[in-house]
Amino acid sequence: MNNITFEYPAWFLIICALAGLGVALLLYFRERTFSEQPKSLVWGMGFLRWLGYSLLAALLLSPLLRYLQTDRQEPVVVLAQDVSESVAMEMDTTAYAAQWAALREDLSAKYQVVDYTFGASVKPGGNLTFTDKRTNLDAVLTEISDVYGAQNLGAVVLATDGIYNEGTNPAYRNFQIKAPVYTVGLGDTTQRRDLLIRRVFHNKIAYLDDRFSIQIDVSARNAAATSTTLTVSRVGDSGSKALHTESINIDRNDFFTTREVVLDADKPGVQRYRISLSGIGDEVSTANNRRDIFVDVLDARQKILLLAAAPHPDLTAMRQALAAGKNNEVEVAYIKKFTGNPADYDLVVLHQLPATRNPANTVLDRLKAGKTPTLYILGETSPSRQVMAAQDLLKYTGRAGTKGNDVSTRLVPGFNLFTLSDDLKQALPKFPPLTAPFGEFTAGPGATTVLKQRIGRVDTEFPLIVVGESRGVRTGVIAGSGLWQWRLFDYLEYNSHEHFDELLSQLTQYLTVQEDKRRFRVSLPENLFDENEPVQLDAELYNSNYELVNDAEATVTITGPEGREYPFAFTRTSNAYSLNAGSLPVGNYRFRATADTGSEKLNFDGRFSVQAVEVERYALEADHGLLRRLSDRFGGELLFPADLPGLPDRLETGGTVKPVLFETVNTKSVVHLKWIFFLLLALFGAEWFMRRYFGGY
Repeated sequence: MNNITFEYPAWFLIICALAGLGVALLLYFRERTFSEQPKSLVWGMGFLRWLGYSLLAALLLSPLLRYLQTDRQEPVVVLAQDVSESVAMEMDTTAYAAQWAALREDLSAKYQVVDYTFGASVKPGGNLTFTDKRTNLDAVLTEISDVYGAQNLGAVVLATDGIYNEGTNPAYRNFQIKAPVYTVGLGDTTQRRDLLIRRVFHNKIAYLDDRFSIQIDVSARNAAATSTTLTVSRVGDSGSKALHTESINIDRNDFFTTREVVLDADKPGVQRYRISLSGIGDEVSTANNRRDIFVDVLDARQKILLLAAAPHPDLTAMRQALAAGKNNEVEVAYIKKFTGNPADYDLVVLHQLPATRNPANTVLDRLKAGKTPTLYILGETSPSRQVMAAQDLLKYTGRAGTKGNDVSTRLVPGFNLFTLSDDLKQALPKFPPLTAPFGEFTAGPGATTVLKQRIGRVDTEFPLIVVGESRGVRTGVIAGSGLWQWRLFDYLEYNSHEHFDELLSQLTQYLTVQEDKRRFRVSLPENLFDENEPVQLDAELYNSNYELVNDAEATVTITGPEGREYPFAFTRTSNAYSLNAGSLPVGNYRFRATADTGSEKLNFDGRFSVQAVEVERYALEADHGLLRRLSDRFGGELLFPADLPGLPDRLETGGTVKPVLFETVNTKSVVHLKWIFFLLLALFGAEWFMRRYFGGY
């Protein structure tokens, strides 16, 4: 369908023709130059002039050429092959790979064929290696739906055993696939004699000296009147040690039981535990009789010292609040009898120290040398000079011995160094007043005010609690004593100590978190990697001014099981370092990274573990029922490997795989047609030549 339209009314063409006629008459009417030539010559030149100028005038009407364009889209046939480990356990993969290649070749002769392999991830193309550790059916169907849902998709051929261990059940997903799905059922659906550890539930993190439980689901099929032994062992560099053993009697063919094992977290670091079942004989597979798990045991214990000038009820209230955190070891001591080293503690609370009669200079010097976080609690007799000499977060002027002020709390809007719950914020203004030294208080330049003082009914700007870094060490100051009244009031008013305990917990947690000051640091996204997951290490190097640089060479040596070493060199990024060490064998690893600046070598030591991924070995019975439901839903069929040679004929007979024709109406300005230019050139050129030849110029 070709036609021409104009932006102006079509009758304007008459005006164009009259305009061309006017130009031709003006030039040739009563023209005497060609009086000796035949009349037909003059008429011919006039006709050329009229046609050329009429055509030029018509182009001023912006004519548009409309034409129909037909495009042919060939049908797409998607071949998706499951390459997970479970598929290879039940068939001859070499013969099957040849069948699959022959099917691809036969379909490519007629259709556009797109290949996918899938397992833990979806890949275009790929080799049929059958080594993936996981299967995600939902991911491959989502990929096909997203990419080809709006195209001319003729058919989808999905070859799998129907076993999936990642993603959702594809039978309940709404895929935008408007083509028949032919599923190829691989594997064996027969339920054979087998004993397996079906699932293991456990915490990935435990705390040192705590106890943690492991929940083990044991299943058996066709194994009635047999028994097995469940053993839980810890696997280390020096071998394995049995921690728990128990016997399990299998009393029916369809057997299932759950056993809970409680272990002690008595060693810090990533611990590898092996759960195993003794064989029952004639099993289809013994690989699923064993499973390894990893638990990261954290040494999060904190030693807190409450050091006081004299006995005080605040000490009991704080000890009880801090002891509520099961990872806190709280010790109470008095300055006159204390002979230990305060630098051996993670946090030291100085209650009404330094004091006028005991400045505690030795303790303060050791805290400073050990850079130990410190929380100062002032009393009404605390000497301002000694307190300000010990820290620089809170300054106050006052005289020792002067009666103090009773001060209540006032919240500070916008405080965000740590979180205070809304319930605590509502409870704090109701707490009874503390006794603060008499004087004027100001916060130092490095201090952040947590609470301010309210004296009577007057809201002041005097800080009550401040935190921050004092001389490079996290420090806090509570400018008043009488905290025992807060804990007692909390219980009387709210029937619990939760508000007071939360305030002490947040304060101590903030003070004990130390910033990493090392100039060379290596970080891992996690301490536990799957065996099919690449181990990624990132490193940062700081110069003496703590500016991020990466001009030095950085290397790392990873030491694995049996002492095998893997040397690597970091790759520089914009201002740091990165390393992809690839996949490593299962086991516990330690590493030492080194940055050589030329003048010094900076080292960083760390650990990580690689765990086995064996989920493909736990469910061995193929789920052809799922494949049949998928095929029925999308109008396909459930096939088997023997049916692959006849699949091209099925597609051709079904009539759903055929090309689609798309018709598009396009418009194009006539001015852009090259032949129009050459036509005008020919018309005016011919007229010019005739006038020149016959003496018109």
